[in-house]
Amino acid sequence: MDGTLTQNDLSHVVEADRAHVWHHLIQHKPFETNDPRIIVEGKGMRVWDQKGKEHLDAVSGGVWTVNVGYGRESIAKAVYDQLLKLNYFAGSAGSIPGALFSEKLISKMPGMTRVYYTNSGSEANEKAFKMVRQIAHKRYGGNKHKILYRDRDYHGTTIGCLSAGGQDERNAQYGPFTPGFVRVPHCLEYRAGDQGAPTENYGEWAADQIEQVILREGPDTVGALCLEPVTAGGGVITPPQGYWDRVQEICRKYDILLHIDEVVCGVGRTGTWFGYQHYGVQPDMVTMAKGVASGYAAIACLVTTEDVFSMFKDNADDPMNYFRDISTFGGCTAGPAAALENMRIIEDEGLLENTTAMGHYMLDQLHALADKHAVIGNVRGKGLFLGAELVEDRETRKPMAEKRVQKVVADCMQQGIIIGATNRSLPGMNNTLCFSPALIATKDDINQIIAGVDEALGREFA
Repeated sequence: MDGTLTQNDLSHVVEADRAHVWHHLIQHKPFETNDPRIIVEGKGMRVWDQKGKEHLDAVSGGVWTVNVGYGRESIAKAVYDQLLKLNYFAGSAGSIPGALFSEKLISKMPGMTRVYYTNSGSEANEKAFKMVRQIAHKRYGGNKHKILYRDRDYHGTTIGCLSAGGQDERNAQYGPFTPGFVRVPHCLEYRAGDQGAPTENYGEWAADQIEQVILREGPDTVGALCLEPVTAGGGVITPPQGYWDRVQEICRKYDILLHIDEVVCGVGRTGTWFGYQHYGVQPDMVTMAKGVASGYAAIACLVTTEDVFSMFKDNADDPMNYFRDISTFGGCTAGPAAALENMRIIEDEGLLENTTAMGHYMLDQLHALADKHAVIGNVRGKGLFLGAELVEDRETRKPMAEKRVQKVVADCMQQGIIIGATNRSLPGMNNTLCFSPALIATKDDINQIIAGVDEALGREFA
């Protein structure tokens, strides 16, 4: 770690943080007697805290964001150069990096044509929901306004996004929610027995459950279906065979817009530019955020087809016939400048290929761990986005208690390895260890992660 800051400086930082910073997702009572953790520096896949302790980051910034790793000077320089030239102008006008990144992004998304800039994944999803509602009023007399979302999926932190949130513990205490959002069942094949599902053709069966909800609600009331390509915080759920083909068929049958939330999976995480590209589907709307600029600047995007875009300009004489929306910080130029360089790095360093190769390697290593530790009931994932579900009993598949799962996470942290887990999200089902190392991960990095998890499981479940 760079020794530029003295110990006195760092002590002051810790006290300032303790006194004034309201951290995300943290109960602050322990900070009355324990120091908050301050991350001081990052390089590659490693970060250092205020005590100088090195950690191997297996979750890309804690929330699946730093896809190309820490300390990328070329991205920092691209942002610096752009900020000197033009830091911001409202999104009612264009900018050079905004135009160039949109062109580059669309080149990776056949069938999509338009990019709407915003500043977070939650806001991008809100924009998509608003488009669906406006289309309902413009085209269907307000009737086709309902938005379907999936159990265990997550789409953001706003009240609108929580209304489309399939994680009940995340939603708790924030209601009442926005009407017109309707839940459909999850597609976790490992838990098919809990749904009373058949043992064969589960993917098609799970998709057919969506159709049953549509028929119950009335197809003329449903405007969109919002799904993650791989469920992220709900347990790293990869879709079963046949699922996405049937989902696409259902959406077309009932004239329902398919909105795919790529906030986590987008820009390389699963080994393709976007997660949906593994499954041969053509979405109408795609949202993205975290990996778009690898956390070097705030940026999120809502990308649509030309058909969706055209619905907002088909009658230019109507003063209400455009998407009447703004995102203040969607006009910041640092985001697209960073995103352009981020995408160049992924291409020039072959990181999609590395993600595929290292993802296969890590999946194999997790299966080997499952052979050794009976508490691992199921291993799943795509690319460098992987999960290991812990159970008390493999026969009954009883979920491991969240407190015991978190002890594994804490043990790894003590070893200097940062892993994740579902937590305070799914009542009784916060039992999946989550891994999303940067796309630059090597076999040595993965071996270190696996060895740390092996030790932690051995200590907790000996």
